[in-house]
Amino acid sequence: MPDADRPRELPTRLLTDPEMIEACRVRDFARVFRLLRTRAGIYPSMIARRCELTPSRVGEVIAGRRQLLHMDVIERIADGLRIPGHMLGLARREWETPQALVVVQRGTPQVLEPDQPEAASLPSPEVDGILSLATRTTFSAATLDAFRSSIEDYWRRDDQHGGEALRPAVVGQLRHVVGLLKENRPTSIRNGLYGIAAELTRLTGWTHFDARQYSQARAYFTESLNLAKEIDDRQFMANVLACMSLQATYQDKPADSLALVSAAQDQARSSLGTTPRVLSMLSMREAFAHATLGNRYATHRAIGEAQGHFERIRTGDPDPPWVVYFDEPKLIVDTGIAHGQLGEAATAEPLIADALRREAESNQRSRAFHAFWLARTRLDQGKLDLACHTATWALESASVVSSERVTGHLREFYDRLAPYRQEPVALAFEARLRAVLQPVSGSLRP
Repeated sequence: MPDADRPRELPTRLLTDPEMIEACRVRDFARVFRLLRTRAGIYPSMIARRCELTPSRVGEVIAGRRQLLHMDVIERIADGLRIPGHMLGLARREWETPQALVVVQRGTPQVLEPDQPEAASLPSPEVDGILSLATRTTFSAATLDAFRSSIEDYWRRDDQHGGEALRPAVVGQLRHVVGLLKENRPTSIRNGLYGIAAELTRLTGWTHFDARQYSQARAYFTESLNLAKEIDDRQFMANVLACMSLQATYQDKPADSLALVSAAQDQARSSLGTTPRVLSMLSMREAFAHATLGNRYATHRAIGEAQGHFERIRTGDPDPPWVVYFDEPKLIVDTGIAHGQLGEAATAEPLIADALRREAESNQRSRAFHAFWLARTRLDQGKLDLACHTATWALESASVVSSERVTGHLREFYDRLAPYRQEPVALAFEARLRAVLQPVSGSLRP
């Protein structure tokens, strides 16, 4: 099969386009095929070859003279065009991201962790029975609060130590919550459990993202969206889409990043309860996407919008717990990073330095990230000694956090030192970097 006809993933901006989503939902293949042609460059002849259809049949579908109703044909279309199964009302396809969590439409979600044997992660049937019995007799709104408190603790530990060691505990609790959803419960309790399951799923996706395991992260983020959709929590859906947008910037897909954060903002605006803090965070993610694309005007505009929303924050706003991390130091440091991405190092440096002075010492991963960015902006201005000193300081936080994203940033700084590799200060940084990274990775190279 020619390379152009080989199945490949469709652009995220197309898969998240409301028109494409609706066309797939109602299986309007005339519209699907037209969107593929105009927005992904997949022409009717290519559609025919990939889906094992005749060109004339594809042409008749596009012209509205034929409908495609047979399940085997619909499955060939999903597989040939790489349209995720859930978009067409099908089961997950074999080629899709390894299954991390399956949500049965309007039913009870089920959990599967492919990286570990199921028996090693789940309680025994006897323990499940005891837990189920206890739940039926004692479950209340206070139990939901206990779950939410544990999630907040997970996030604190994630920032202090990284998510790799944390993931088994998070997945274990997710399995337990999914089990609780099998019982008949009052609507308020059931909705609360769906929200908790959605946040645990997002956290699991985040731990994969932090480990640069992007396919697994995307699978969990997608299922987190599905769970939030069950209870129409649009603010949370916006949050998950913002996570996916950030991941796209790491995968060097800035157009996808912008499409995802735009979808996030649409969800947030459609919710009457969206708070200024949520809108500010989303505007800053938009600034990141524009900065990665090199669009200076749009980046500055998005930064201004983020600051404007932040100024409207008032004490007592009903902020969701997952956004309280976005405080003033976070706004300042993200503003500096966006300027740094644009190459505006002189503007970025004092902002990042100020935020670092105000950041909690317990947030080891964040401090490592931000110190890296400070070192980078200083290097971009030719401040070699100060840049290496800052990067060496960043290593102290990096050394106590298990995060491939952190080590990736530090390796990137090392690569930027290439023109100065023989300078004493650069050699000293390299020696310290090797001492920190080699016990884990064995190499300075990604």
